Amino acid sequence: MPPSPPGLTDSTLRQIVRVSIGGKKVRVRFSNAFAGWGSDMKILEAQIAVSTGGHAIKTETAKALTFRGEKSVVVPRGWLMISDPIDFDLVPGSNLAVTIHVNGQTKDVTGHRGARTTTYVETGNAVSEKALPDAQEKTTWYYMCGVDVLAPESSGAVVCLGDSITDGKGATDNTNRRWPDFLARRLQANDATKQTGVLNQGIGGNGFFGGLGQAALIRLERDVLTQPGVRWLIVLEGINDLGSGKITAEQVITAMEQTILRAHERGLRVYGGTILPCGGSSYFKSEIEERRQKVNEWIRTSGAFDAVIDFDAALRDPNDPAKLIKVADCGDHLHPSDEGYRMMAEAVDLKLFTK
Repeated sequence: MPPSPPGLTDSTLRQIVRVSIGGKKVRVRFSNAFAGWGSDMKILEAQIAVSTGGHAIKTETAKALTFRGEKSVVVPRGWLMISDPIDFDLVPGSNLAVTIHVNGQTKDVTGHRGARTTTYVETGNAVSEKALPDAQEKTTWYYMCGVDVLAPESSGAVVCLGDSITDGKGATDNTNRRWPDFLARRLQANDATKQTGVLNQGIGGNGFFGGLGQAALIRLERDVLTQPGVRWLIVLEGINDLGSGKITAEQVITAMEQTILRAHERGLRVYGGTILPCGGSSYFKSEIEERRQKVNEWIRTSGAFDAVIDFDAALRDPNDPAKLIKVADCGDHLHPSDEGYRMMAEAVDLKLFTK
């Protein structure tokens, strides 16, 4: 759905994204994949700049984005549009402000509602403004779907495919404390892995067999297999499938096998994340716990994944393994807290990204 007024007709969107690796040349991806019939989207002007916090930018860093040399572009329904590469001194781990003046559609807007980051929406063209003090604040990313960084041949990217736990539900907004964020910081601090980018492809409510957003196996091609520079995949899906009560452990295992098969065909190494405990949550029932344990046992022992990341072992309560340990629980007994997300990232062996 489009944002409430001022909406996306003759509006400026300033969106903030934390990059994982740095470089000297970048480009930005915009998607109109889920627009309604006949709903083309027009970018009238776009620029990137270093964010100085909130809606403000460092104006001396601002660079215009172009599309085949033009400052405006029409993005037809269903299309992905990638800007021209531009010279830009991008520091690893920095916050990048992507500001676009759009004339968008009125329904079926392509975006990511669980941004955990504030987007600023202002009427008219305010692309070049240092600050947008009168902007409406939203918690969704609209149209923007990625930042590509030109990196050395030795570099690569890991895609984190998941649901709301990967999306960061329960983390403090505007602090970049999702577990992929903590992982990116760890990779950047380690000399052997500092050229490893992290792509968060978590969608709240997602699953292998449905839920919110396209099912994982449907979006696998777009969100994982065709991402530039991808070399590794971490899979953390299944809790929403099991929690529905309609999907068996065997069905989740089959979906994981299919994910591994398709990723291996593209030369990716695939790492399986065990499913976190949900005791005390609305999902929890004894039969759901039995299915979760069965899936996790398969992940750990089947050898189907190239390696296992045991998130369950890292966050479960040793006195009640069906529940998250208290410090790792955001309070709903399903999603981790800031500390829980840090613990998840600490459970990842960085040597996995030297292979």
